Amino acid sequence: MTNMTLAVPEDLHKIMKGHSEIKWSEVARQALWDKARKLQLLDKLLADSDLTEEDSLNLGKKINLAVFEKHKQKYGSK
Repeated sequence: MTNMTLAVPEDLHKIMKGHSEIKWSEVARQALWDKARKLQLLDKLLADSDLTEEDSLNLGKKINLAVFEKHKQKYGSK
């Protein structure tokens, strides 16, 4: 197994030190596995896609605008 060194902010380190019963390396390992699995799934989903990055950005903008308009109608503009 490969070792990795992580830098964490001081305030996070203080919290972690207050909970020495937790195996923080295991927490980090699980978080890394979770992220890696999500990236693998995303890669698999996109492998056969013809959608370009520009297409994705344009689609995202349209979705954001639609969500904004829905909320604006529901809650009004302030």
